[in-house]
Amino acid sequence: MAQFSDIASRLEEQAIELPSWAFGNSGTRFKVFGTPGTPRTPEEKIADAAQVNKYTALSPSVALHIPWDKVEDYSALRTFANEHGVELGTVNSNTFQEDDYKFGSLTHVDPTIRQKAIDHHFECIDVMDQTGSRDLKIWLADGSNYPGQADLRGRQDRLADSLQKIYDRIGEEQRMVLEYKFFEPAFYHTDVPDWGTSYAQVAALGERALVCLDTGHHAPGTNIEFIVMQLLRLGKLGSFDFNSRFYADDDLIVGAADPFQLFRILYEVVRGGGYGADSGVAFMLDQCHNVEDKIPGQMRSVLNVQEMTARALLVDTDALTAAQDAGDVLGANAIMMDAFYTDVRGDLAAWRESRGLPADPMAAYAASGYQQKIAADRVGGVQAGWGA
Repeated sequence: MAQFSDIASRLEEQAIELPSWAFGNSGTRFKVFGTPGTPRTPEEKIADAAQVNKYTALSPSVALHIPWDKVEDYSALRTFANEHGVELGTVNSNTFQEDDYKFGSLTHVDPTIRQKAIDHHFECIDVMDQTGSRDLKIWLADGSNYPGQADLRGRQDRLADSLQKIYDRIGEEQRMVLEYKFFEPAFYHTDVPDWGTSYAQVAALGERALVCLDTGHHAPGTNIEFIVMQLLRLGKLGSFDFNSRFYADDDLIVGAADPFQLFRILYEVVRGGGYGADSGVAFMLDQCHNVEDKIPGQMRSVLNVQEMTARALLVDTDALTAAQDAGDVLGANAIMMDAFYTDVRGDLAAWRESRGLPADPMAAYAASGYQQKIAADRVGGVQAGWGA
């Protein structure tokens, strides 16, 4: 098995984008809890995200969500982010919170509503032009609740037409990534329920249309690392939304429910050439912090990804290939398990210190007083978040 010193330099390539909305109040369909110090503006969200990067050096960019992060001057917002040591990243669209979209957005049977949804994505592309963002990410709540409610094929045709119009608008250096989710809020069918549907739609558009894989958006028992492998093999894996789940789309801290699954996913990412600045695969978190503080929650998340990435890099790929080719079932499995069970926490702490970072970013943040400061300063106004 490789030694930590052999893979340490590769860890410097890691970048995990943070979602602005993770710093606002979020929760379940039943309750959203407010917390002292929650951001009230996009600027305060970015300032909080910058704290994660300050202590971990893992999260140099922040994703925006439109209209949750609408401002008058996006160039000024970009400058604000840069002054806090981060960039503005993926722009996420929202066609799931307006009454017009009750029966669909990009798939709606009414061409007026469909055009409204398309125009919203044009607005997102305008934001990208001002922020320097590369990726437009689309997740759709479109679907139906009952058999016979909707023309399934007609909705796919309308989706293809809508996506083509949006794709034709993005710039030469920009990309579209289409997310999928197998259920919720539509329960009979969703219009983009799985990686195959997302792949079929983006493959018809062009090379700058790719698939976004949310690790919580699968049925129980789904082999997510197989999907990762296949999309990398096809050259269509554009980005990850990392989170963790016990039952459905729980949006818990990544690696919390099944760290071994996260390890297996990251092994396939590394094996398939999806890791590193030149890979084209963007890592991002998409999580809800309902009962825990937001900044430490995001910090714990990126550190979990870093730890499992280190373990995945430790896999002895030459020995694994030899065992696989020889049909050595238990030997091959043991090689994977040896890497997974390797405790890299001490090595990571020493590596951070060698780069001028705190050995324990969580403890350093807790001791900084930042959480207490924002709780005292951010009094009044409306806390950012989404209603339930």
